[in-house]
Amino acid sequence: MTQVKEPSPATRALPPRRRLRALAWTGGAALLAAAVAAAAIGFGGGSTGTAAATRTPPATAKVTRTTLTETRTVDGTLGYGDPLTVTGKSPGTITWLPGEGATITRGHGVYSVDADRRPLLYGTMPLYRTLKDGVEGKDVELLERNLSKLGYTGFDADDAFTWATREAVEDWQEDLGLDVTGEVRPGDVVVAGGPIRVADLKKALGDSANGPVLTATGTTRQVLVNLDVADEHLVRKGMKATVELPDGTEVNGRITGVGKVATETGTGNDPATTVEVTVSVSGLKKSYDAAPVKVTIVSGRREDVLAVPVGALFALAEGGYGVQVVEGRATRYAAVETGMFADGRVEVTGVQEGTTVAVPK
Repeated sequence: MTQVKEPSPATRALPPRRRLRALAWTGGAALLAAAVAAAAIGFGGGSTGTAAATRTPPATAKVTRTTLTETRTVDGTLGYGDPLTVTGKSPGTITWLPGEGATITRGHGVYSVDADRRPLLYGTMPLYRTLKDGVEGKDVELLERNLSKLGYTGFDADDAFTWATREAVEDWQEDLGLDVTGEVRPGDVVVAGGPIRVADLKKALGDSANGPVLTATGTTRQVLVNLDVADEHLVRKGMKATVELPDGTEVNGRITGVGKVATETGTGNDPATTVEVTVSVSGLKKSYDAAPVKVTIVSGRREDVLAVPVGALFALAEGGYGVQVVEGRATRYAAVETGMFADGRVEVTGVQEGTTVAVPK
């Protein structure tokens, strides 16, 4: 019977670099290296051959139809996002401060100066001037929209401060126990994009109200990942992710932002250029304020494909890959085209579903 001659190690073809990079995502590189070391088959100019097996293959597997998912696991930090600094802009003495970790919503006091509360308003534009009769602009609209959300009526939420706006402001000031002036100065309120969570106090009771009073973050926990710019093309907003917490439990995540600015984060002889990726999380049961986590990102998915274990691949002397097909007591070698590598398996074309292939040990 015909025997397939094994070529010498010097004639064995090495795996293409692009395949090795793909395998590195899922830990498959080691398996592929083992497969390449197992055998390199030359077909004497043809792509397939037949031979009677001299011994039964140590292990076999079926060519199966499946879904392959390519993932990447990176380090991240669980927290509440980047902090903002709340700065006092009026003279006086700090007479009340919230506790660290407290959540503050629209209309509620962030801190007090001379026993007067400084309430929180939602918006993206800080107040920079006194708002009063006759003033127009986006800052007026911000104030009026917040007053409307707090239940005050009788005015249009536009960019004009009118007598109706003044009356609403007076009612609001009276309800807060403040001096009723009908005007709002920049230091009278705190503006943030939404509810805030107190992160760190910068002042103590009795301190001057001027300068940084506290730092705060958003109230939604999220994960920040410094992703190497070389991998930026693998992620996009809306992609699913899995976050592994320090105790080993996993929660669902989703990419909510990919930074547009690259930053050098490496030091010394290990430079690195990264972009910041934000991942929202859900299902958290433990209240980690901050923690190192592992983030697994689904970077690729191939549905309804044929696949074999990576260990079933042989590197062909003429280039590419093949598998050893087992047919009863005989075997033959078949060249295959490879696709995605994931979870220790590889997408192949060139063999039929259900085919038995050898998996060298």
